[in-house]
Amino acid sequence: MASVASKNMWLRRQQCPCGDWKCYVTYEGDAEETSIVSQIVKTESLQSQDMVAPYVGMVFKTDDDAFEYYGNFARKNGFSIRKERSRLSPQLGIYKRDFVCYRSGFAPARKKLSGEHHRDRKSVRCGCDAKMYLSKEVIDGVSQWFVVQFSNVHNHELLEDDQVRLLPAYRKINEADQERILLLSKAGFPIHRIVKVLELEKGIQGGQLPFLERDVRNFVQNRKKVVQENDALLNEKRENDTMELLEACKATKEADQDFVFDFTVDQNDKVENIAWSYGVAVNSYALFGDVVYFDTTYRSITYDMLFGAWFGIDNNGQPIFFGCVLLQDETLRSFAWAIQTLIRFMKGRCPQTILSDLDPRLRDAITSELPSTKHVTSIWNILPKVSSWFSLQLGSQYPDFKSEFDALYRLESTEDFELRWNQMVSIFGLGSDKHIALLYSLRTSWVLSYVRVCFLARMATTAYSKSVDAFLKGIFGVQSCLRGFFEQVGIAANLQNERHQEMQCQYMHMKTCLPIEEHSRQILTPFAFNALQQELIVSMQYAASEMANGSYLVRHFRKIDGESLVIWIPEDEQIHCSCKEFESSGILCRHALRVFIDKNYFQLPEKYFLSRWRRESSLMFYDDHSVHDKDDEWFQEFQSLTENLFAESSITKERSDYIRRELTKELTRLLNGVRDMPENDGAPMDFTLTPTD
Repeated sequence: MASVASKNMWLRRQQCPCGDWKCYVTYEGDAEETSIVSQIVKTESLQSQDMVAPYVGMVFKTDDDAFEYYGNFARKNGFSIRKERSRLSPQLGIYKRDFVCYRSGFAPARKKLSGEHHRDRKSVRCGCDAKMYLSKEVIDGVSQWFVVQFSNVHNHELLEDDQVRLLPAYRKINEADQERILLLSKAGFPIHRIVKVLELEKGIQGGQLPFLERDVRNFVQNRKKVVQENDALLNEKRENDTMELLEACKATKEADQDFVFDFTVDQNDKVENIAWSYGVAVNSYALFGDVVYFDTTYRSITYDMLFGAWFGIDNNGQPIFFGCVLLQDETLRSFAWAIQTLIRFMKGRCPQTILSDLDPRLRDAITSELPSTKHVTSIWNILPKVSSWFSLQLGSQYPDFKSEFDALYRLESTEDFELRWNQMVSIFGLGSDKHIALLYSLRTSWVLSYVRVCFLARMATTAYSKSVDAFLKGIFGVQSCLRGFFEQVGIAANLQNERHQEMQCQYMHMKTCLPIEEHSRQILTPFAFNALQQELIVSMQYAASEMANGSYLVRHFRKIDGESLVIWIPEDEQIHCSCKEFESSGILCRHALRVFIDKNYFQLPEKYFLSRWRRESSLMFYDDHSVHDKDDEWFQEFQSLTENLFAESSITKERSDYIRRELTKELTRLLNGVRDMPENDGAPMDFTLTPTD
């Protein structure tokens, strides 16, 4: 029996109909049984056709073809067959085959030991002489099987169609029914209820299934034995591989003091959960840890462990890896430990906002461990569930439902959402649907009009979701043991950091020639600048009307309704828009920019350039051994040079290309020079990333 470990190592986690988030059962079926199942399917397709009875001289390409043909003939005529004898020669291999009626021969007498009691079962064998014998001949190098003897004379009654299907040879449970039986058994259904459910689902009368209740019982019992055997092997492999992973973490910690890891053990002192992160990730979190996405998409079949990964978004709009965790289960306790460990890795700093999926236990853990953090359910985790929940239920109405659902998600007003949600539920008859009730109860965590007050740093976008998915697929694309998986995570994290550095030198075109645009280009990263630039361009299509209290109503020149209220406080140069774009992304909206332009601002106030979107957030270095050294003369000079370099190089494409080309060559030269120097001169220095506001 093949090991379960030979299967795909990681699967996307999904919720089964039984309500369990992880319902994975594997089974290695017997090859001969699988063959018989396929024969039954073929037999059923041939029953409506006229079959010629086997005859002496009939030719088959293989003995398997002959057995299949005779089996189909037998089922159509009220009996079943079995393989009896075969004969072997050194030259031809198996050269004779005997197929007989299932009632051929006589059952051997059982020897009873004294004191033992056996059930006196009556044998079905009665000496029936119906048979088909084959012989193999090789003609011109091609093997063929000939019928050399055939008899269709039976000494017993042949069965009708509704009886022959219940012979053991034909009572086979197909793969789809096997999966359904296992699912119902896992959910706690007794055997007789499972049979009843299958009959109802297939719309047939009682007793019309192609198998009996005892076949279902035997199948479930045999499968449990297989699972128990595999579990024993997997438990041993799981323990060994987990210890190797732990040793790899310890070795990495010895080589890199900035590496962090933690683990828990169960009552048997075996590793239960394990989490790790890297020094560069901890420092990145200090800069970009205001928003965190906790991904729990993947679960390992081999190790029966959930993989959770923490991501942020950097100042270039790219996912940034903060760390990961392997959990033995998905309980509130395990999720709480994972969150506690992340905060401990990140030196006690909690995010402003955390995104996750709909798992209720994870939601409870976040509420418990991060009471001051706003929790958002990412829309890309919701949409696949919407499809699985409603596509079959609504049928041809689903496209209309999906269109309305998407429109509801994007509504800017909570009042409009409440009204149209009730209308949608009524139109599609979903008033009693439990999934609709769940989505509505969680609306404040996923509907745009509710979550716009949460700082998301433009993380809740399709582009970001695809980038995270690509990162994870890069990890899980290579099947390996846990230690190999650990190494693959490290490689992927390093590649991500390299891509982050490559995006710093991008040329940024001017499109409006506004002083605000020119000033912003010198401060913001390409990603943040492009976002602000797009808002500036669109702001030209808006008109601002000043109100008596000094506030503004800003509306698009083609739209009568849908205006935004912009509150302007001149004393503090504060601006607030009802669309909440700045509160959500940290980038000023078109409505606020329209007001700044009307007030003849040539530069935006510094407060509206968040440190997370500034260029210098990528250039923060300091000596780990004394934080105050970052203020020394060398650091100030270095920071000033790098800031001026990137600012000047972004003015034209020619400058940008020149810097990218020459800087790479010069840094390579310096790096090679440093590597040629002695590794230890008694005055060690480390340069790593540090936050500054």
